[in-house]
Amino acid sequence: MAISASQEAALYAGLTRYVSLTDAAWKDIGCRWHACHYRKDALITSPPVIENHFYFVLSGVQRLYYLSAEGSEVVLGFTFQHNFSGVYDSFIQQKPAQCYLQALTDSELLAIGFTDMNELFDRHPCMERWGRIFVQSILFGRVQREIELTTRTAEERYRDFMHRSPAPLRQIPQKHLASYLNMTPETFSRLRADRIS
Repeated sequence: MAISASQEAALYAGLTRYVSLTDAAWKDIGCRWHACHYRKDALITSPPVIENHFYFVLSGVQRLYYLSAEGSEVVLGFTFQHNFSGVYDSFIQQKPAQCYLQALTDSELLAIGFTDMNELFDRHPCMERWGRIFVQSILFGRVQREIELTTRTAEERYRDFMHRSPAPLRQIPQKHLASYLNMTPETFSRLRADRIS
């Protein structure tokens, strides 16, 4: 089923943040996505399934996490409106997922299948370029996050996160933010209280 004009416009804007699209490429790209909806707390992807879809977020907030050896949830990141989302390593490698993708709020996503995405990479150089730039952004972001986790204090990590993304705090439970920032919920609550007072 074709996506709506407003959904198509949002996707186009999301893709062209990275690359310019030819008219021919866009005609082929836009028709390959379909809309899907997830209720709050629903799992979009869970191990050990192989992720067959990649997503563009129209609305809602999602979290990517894995289970530690002790069984606790470790948050790797969040996705928001007009960003791309998914368990990307499982999608690209077509290997069983090790991470969970969960809708933290009611979420409306656009999804594209693995075969369709690879056909777009093969047919359109601008899409192959998009894929390369997107993967680079994930890699650079991950390196920066590792540096922050190992060189910054809890207070500095909290402050940096608040500076970059204040809006999500209204929708994301504190325990998930604390996990993402590699601190206890108690430390997170104290830092938040200190900032408010």
